[in-house]
Amino acid sequence: MNELNVIFNSLRGFSLYSLVDILVVSYIFYKGYSLIKETRAEQLLKGIILIFLLIPISDFFNLNMLLWILEKTITIGVIVIVIIFQPEIRKALEHIGRTSFVEKIIYEDEAVMHGVINEIVNAVEQLAEEKTGALIVIEQKTGLSDIINTGTKIDAEVSSALLQNIFVVNTPLHDGATIIRNDRIIAAGCFLPLTANDKLNKQLGTRHRAGIGVTEITDCLTIIVSEETGVISLAVNGRLLRNYDKEKLRTILVKIMKSRQNKKISFKERVKGWISKKDKIS
Repeated sequence: MNELNVIFNSLRGFSLYSLVDILVVSYIFYKGYSLIKETRAEQLLKGIILIFLLIPISDFFNLNMLLWILEKTITIGVIVIVIIFQPEIRKALEHIGRTSFVEKIIYEDEAVMHGVINEIVNAVEQLAEEKTGALIVIEQKTGLSDIINTGTKIDAEVSSALLQNIFVVNTPLHDGATIIRNDRIIAAGCFLPLTANDKLNKQLGTRHRAGIGVTEITDCLTIIVSEETGVISLAVNGRLLRNYDKEKLRTILVKIMKSRQNKKISFKERVKGWISKKDKIS
């Protein structure tokens, strides 16, 4: 009877604000789980839930030693979590930081956008034919200044000839990433973070893993040309799509750049639209 009174009293105090509160908290938990799903953090969460379930059980059965161990584990657990899962925490915070209500317009002049894309795809086609390895990063909404600082500043107009010259084998800047911001080549020879995804094809080398890695922590686009096969790949949102030709690459880049003008569609929804089911994903 007392339990029923508690329930009725709770329902009596329920209001629209209570509903909003529940929905907001539910959304936060859902987004949090989405970020850690299929990662090491998911296994950690299961372990934490198990510990919290064991504490009242051990207390009920007077398992004092087990209770003491569990309580000490909880005490130092927060510090251990921060140390061990620093990459996942950083990724989650960067994901939150990229979320905004106002989209940054990358190209206001569509003619400039098409000109930049043409120069890029012409260079990539030539590099692929010659089997010259290349790694080109196109900055989007998230700034890449920390990555730019690891390379050599250039700040030159995007041109096919310059891009090809940068990646000539045995030149100082060929073994690194070239960063493009709007219609400028900002830097070359830059170092990118490698992906931690252990499910990728083992035949993919450091260039591909770096290209994927930077798209996992930012919203940039990365074009990769394989040095061994000349295959053109595109990395976006942590996914690698392979076997592009000049026209196919041009088409998807135009779609991506144009979509920046639409402020109502999230980046993840756009990615789903860009990626065709026929694309080969590695």
